[in-house]
Formats: sequence, C-alpha cells, structure tokens
Amino acid sequence: MLSIRPRVAELAFQLYTRPLHPELFEAFQTRTVQRGGYTLKMDITNCGHVLTWRHEGLTLTEVCTSAHQELPTKRRIMAYQIKGRRSDQFECHGIRYQTTFQLEGVSTKLFRMCQRELCNDDRKVGLVHEFDSSGRMNMGAVSYMNAETRNRSVFIQAFHTFPDDQAIVKTETYFRLPG
Repeated sequence: MLSIRPRVAELAFQLYTRPLHPELFEAFQTRTVQRGGYTLKMDITNCGHVLTWRHEGLTLTEVCTSAHQELPTKRRIMAYQIKGRRSDQFECHGIRYQTTFQLEGVSTKLFRMCQRELCNDDRKVGLVHEFDSSGRMNMGAVSYMNAETRNRSVFIQAFHTFPDDQAIVKTETYFRLPG
C-alpha cells in the first residue's frame, strides 16, 4: 500500500469532545493503553495522528490531519492550522487537557539527522511508521509517537516529518484526571 504524506502547509490540528468514526482515517500503526481508569488509543495516519482518550463516559479526540479532510464540526472545540508554535488547554469535569504543537523548518543536515534518529533508535518504546517517498526526495516521511503513562495522567509526544518541505511537526499532549 502506498503511503505518502501531504504537504505540511495543508495540516490542521483539531480537538473534539466526542469519538470520531475510524473509517475517516487510515491508521498505519495503532496502540491502545489502559491505565488508572482511562483508555488512550494512538493512531499514526498518513497526515499525522489521532489520539482518542476516554474516561468515565468522556471522550476527547485530538487530530493532526490535512485541512482538506472533511471532518465533522459537531463538538469540535479546537481547530487550528499548524504553523509556528501554539499552546492551548481545555478543562471538562475536572479533567485537564493541554497541548503544544509546533511546525519547524530545518536545514537538510538537521532534517536527515532527525529522520535517522526516529527510524534507527533501538530504544524506542513508541510507535514508528516510515512512509514511502513522494519521489521528490529519496526518503519517505516518518511518524513517531510515545506515551508516558501514570495512574492519573498521560503525556504523549509525537513527531511527524515532511521531507518535501524539510519540516517537522512536534506535538506534546497531556491528559490529567482530577484529584
């Protein structure tokens, strides 16, 4: 299956207070974690990722995807184009969600170094997916996601590379239960 990434200028970041239908996304890697009363599902998609976090009837869904992908607007509480650096937070029933995402253009040398580190680090405990080359560059994009779980919180880091644009999207997301 051919898996090529869109241009980085087309990316959007969204948060929903509901689950999104799985058929809206093609997941290349998936991991589900259950701990301390919450469930986290991480999906690497062709554009970025989908995080679905659940606790006692509340679902929060974070999406990093193409702005051209049609997604519902019902119960969407954040919607940003990914450019530069941005932070935001949301609180509901004592549950705290925080995020920071950043688009960074880098030199060819630094980009290649980051690609190698994401692909070749044997110590990785997260999800990694290497995409096919688009043909413009001799390397494909890479996505890496990792979750650091605690009983009352989870911290997720994601890195998505865009070889055609020599750009890296970095996200950090934090879910915390009350108490």
